[in-house]
Amino acid sequence: MTNQDDLLPVGLEDALPARARAITTAKRAMLDAMDSHGYDRVRPPLVEFEHSLAGRMDGVATRRMVRFTDPESLRTLALRSDMTVQVGRIAATGMASAPRPLRLCYAGDIALLSADQLDPARQRLQVGAELIGTDSVAAASEMVSVAIAALKAAGVANISVDFTLPDLVDTLAEDTLPLDAERRAAVRRELDTKDAGGLRDAGGEAYLPLLYATGPFDQAIDTLAEIDVDGALGSRITGLRQIAATIGDRARVTLDPTERHGFEYQSWFGFTLYGEGARGALGRGGTYTIKGSEEPATGFSLYMDPLLDALGGPEADEREILFLPLGHDRDVGARLRAIGWRTVAAVSDSDDARALGCSHVLDGTEPKPL
Repeated sequence: MTNQDDLLPVGLEDALPARARAITTAKRAMLDAMDSHGYDRVRPPLVEFEHSLAGRMDGVATRRMVRFTDPESLRTLALRSDMTVQVGRIAATGMASAPRPLRLCYAGDIALLSADQLDPARQRLQVGAELIGTDSVAAASEMVSVAIAALKAAGVANISVDFTLPDLVDTLAEDTLPLDAERRAAVRRELDTKDAGGLRDAGGEAYLPLLYATGPFDQAIDTLAEIDVDGALGSRITGLRQIAATIGDRARVTLDPTERHGFEYQSWFGFTLYGEGARGALGRGGTYTIKGSEEPATGFSLYMDPLLDALGGPEADEREILFLPLGHDRDVGARLRAIGWRTVAAVSDSDDARALGCSHVLDGTEPKPL
């Protein structure tokens, strides 16, 4: 029976050895992939002043942050809920004089005050990369490519990428399909829910064709181009075609130009990553502006829980383990570890090699199968 004192808060859980090993292996593989593309790792602190975290990027909801008072400064602190914001701060301060474009990557836990219905976890491991100083088509193409490479390095199969245009309504509402500020918000809301009837009621009947510019990329982008009679989306459509062309057969590409969930601070381009076996999105990315420094950037974030779903969950550890009896030669143990053995040393005469999961026992200077 579980002691009530040992229960964890809702949305938090322990990662036991098999899961922790799978997380560590996948994280290392993704970071290595980013490093191979020239991305340097940074490690921002878990806690910052709330004002700093909230002030660097639009769309960061302070109400979702775990906040408390700093006993030293008496100012409000917060646990980070998105590491992208911290990377923006690093680029604008400690690395302000570094040559651009600046390539940075990161991995670390984030915390949320409360869970949402789609994802109940309140602590998540976020892994990602940011290309700071540009939000060009070339930068967007590189970010999508690096994200795909990171997922493939972790072992994810059959990756698909869904493109979106986060500023689509604002762009069209200026001249092509005019809307005042109040109706823009209503039209965005109905497009988010894909509700044709609600879109008409909100005064957005002219936006109905956008609901059908979705699906496999080649077909959907042609539909979007047909809708864009005034050419307001010309540069965006051209950019999307160029980004898709760089992906080739490494991933399936789709388009949902009105999708805004998870793109609160992206500008002209956004993308969502999916993989076979994952229950939800593996990550999201796109172009944005770092508040304060007003520097353009392009990046992505990947999340570990759905990634492990795509990998089929943690696998059993099938490595051979060598049991080292009491009084063994420590130099021999060190030599065997150096050539790849995993060892478990006895700490008492009652230690049972088999019960401890060992496959071999040290016999003099050499391993002997049990």
